[in-house]
Amino acid sequence: MYNFVMKNLFVIFILLLGIGGCFALDNKELSEKAKLEYVQNNIDNAFDTLISIPEDERTSLNWLLMGNILQDKGKLDEAIFMYKKAEQADEKDYKPPYNLGRIYLEQNKPNMAIKEFTKSLALKKDNPYTHYNLGCAYIKLGEYKKARKELLDAIALKNTVPEFHYNLAFVYKKLNKEKNAKIYLEFYNKLEGNM
Repeated sequence: MYNFVMKNLFVIFILLLGIGGCFALDNKELSEKAKLEYVQNNIDNAFDTLISIPEDERTSLNWLLMGNILQDKGKLDEAIFMYKKAEQADEKDYKPPYNLGRIYLEQNKPNMAIKEFTKSLALKKDNPYTHYNLGCAYIKLGEYKKARKELLDAIALKNTVPEFHYNLAFVYKKLNKEKNAKIYLEFYNKLEGNM
């Protein structure tokens, strides 16, 4: 009788451990769950899942996703905080400084945007959108030659984005290079289907 009771208690104990293990996710599983929720546009659930991960165990991607969610909700100061935490978590990730640059550009802080985009490009030189946004920051400062270089780099990496051509046409116009401005405006119109 004693052995029968002990065996049953042991089986119940193992089952409880198994059941408990099914409900308690580790931080890696929570990160994966949050990524899936984010991709499926369940951003509130994704954010709640990310917040449940202890701060000292969050990855750069965890912080980045929280920043993206907050930025989408218009909470830019909180998003900036999250992106800075993402940078601290992984200094080799080009995305946090890129996203910071986008916010600073949106806030009409081109010098701060340039600093962040330059950091991002030091980590990943072949991102056409970083070159494009860096070019836009230079446009805001009236530094058209620097803007031209970045926009040309963006187009060299990806020549199918209409805005790249449109902004380059604008820059050439500002540089009094009407012929070049016309060429890139024509590219823009072709890509937009206006021709």
